[in-house]
Amino acid sequence: MAEGRDCDVAIVGGGLAGGLIALALARQRPELAVLLIEAGDTFGGNHLWSFFDSDVAVADRWLVDPLICHRWEGHDVLFPRFCRHIGGAYQAITSERLDAVLREALPPERLRTGCKVLAASSTAVILAEGGRIDARGVIDARGPGNLAQLELGWQKFLGRELVLSRPHGLRWPIVMDATVEQIDGYRFVYCLPFAEDRLFVEDTYYSDTRGLDAGRLGSRIEAFAAARGWSIEGVGREEAGALPVLLGGDFEAYWRSGGNGVAKAGVRAGLFHPTTGYSLPDAVRTASFVAALADVSGAALHAALHAYAGAAWQARGFYRLLDRMLFRAAIPDRRRDVLERFYTLDHRLIGRFYAGSSTLVDKMRILSGKPPVPIRRALAVMREDLRA
Repeated sequence: MAEGRDCDVAIVGGGLAGGLIALALARQRPELAVLLIEAGDTFGGNHLWSFFDSDVAVADRWLVDPLICHRWEGHDVLFPRFCRHIGGAYQAITSERLDAVLREALPPERLRTGCKVLAASSTAVILAEGGRIDARGVIDARGPGNLAQLELGWQKFLGRELVLSRPHGLRWPIVMDATVEQIDGYRFVYCLPFAEDRLFVEDTYYSDTRGLDAGRLGSRIEAFAAARGWSIEGVGREEAGALPVLLGGDFEAYWRSGGNGVAKAGVRAGLFHPTTGYSLPDAVRTASFVAALADVSGAALHAALHAYAGAAWQARGFYRLLDRMLFRAAIPDRRRDVLERFYTLDHRLIGRFYAGSSTLVDKMRILSGKPPVPIRRALAVMREDLRA
C-alpha cells in the first residue's frame, strides 16, 4: 500500500455483495489492505439468503460454503394442478453468519460498522461524521441507484421465523406454495424448516406496486400456519422487503445514477436476476471476478465492473422479455398459470433459469407450447418491443 493511503481497496456497503468481495479479496489477495465500511451496526443487515446448488459454480463454492447455516437435499413446489419434489441441495445463509465469518476473516481494523458515508469517488470515501478515507480503488455496494431509470415490477414479501408448540412435519423446504389465494398479482408462500418446531414462513407477491402492508401480511402468515395445524408459540426474526423485477430501462443512466466514475457492485451495479430479484449468484460471481483483477486502482475497477455489469445486462434480455410478458401480458390474477407451466419443465432447465444461465434451447422450450398468457396481450408487448 502506497504511503498516504488508508487502504488499497475500500468497499462501501457491508451487505451481501460488499461482504463477499471483502471475503474473496482476503482469501485470494492477502497482500491487499481491504477496508469494509458499513452504516449499520453489523454486516449483512437483517437478511436470509437462500440458493440452489446450481446457482454457484463449483470453483466458487469455497466462498459460500463457510456461510451456510441450513442445507436440505431437495425442495417442493405446490400448485393447484400438481405438486412436485425437485432434488438437489438447497441452502440458506443468514446475515448473522455473514457478519461472523467476516470478523473471522478480516482484522478488526479493516472492518468499520456504524460508519455512514456521504459520498464516494473512485479513490476516496467521505464520511458523514467528518473525515476522509483514501484508497487505491473504491467499490460502492450500498444498495440501489436511482430506480426511476429502470422499468420495474416487484417481488415483495414478509417473512417470519415461527416457533411452534409441536413439530410441523415438513421434511423439505417449500419454495413455492401457490395453492394459496391469489392476491395483488401472483402470490405464494415460502417455507424453510429450520428445526422440528421452527420454520421460516414468507408471504410473497409478484406485484405491480412496491408497498406492502406488514400487518395484513402477518395476519396471512398466521392464517397459513393455522390452516396447516401449526400452533405458533413465538416469533423470532422478521424480514420484509421488495425486490426489483426488471422489465427494462436504461443501463447506462442507472449506472451513472449510483455515482459517475465509481466502481459498483450488487444491486447498485444492476447485478441481480431480472425475474427473481435475487442477487446471491451475481454477488458470488462478482466477488470472484474482482479478486482475479490484477489492477485495483479506481479507474481500472470502474472500467472492469462497468463492462462486467453491462455484459450481464446485455445477456439477460430474454429474462426482461419474460418479465414484460408476466407483468404486461398476463392478467394479474392469472399470473400463477405462467409459473405453474414453468414448473412442469425439466429440473435442469429450472436450475439454469434461477442461476441466470439459460441456454438457447432452454429459452426455446420456455417459449414453446400453448402460451399461458392471452395471445393478443402477448403480441402487444412484442410490438412495443419492436417499436422501442
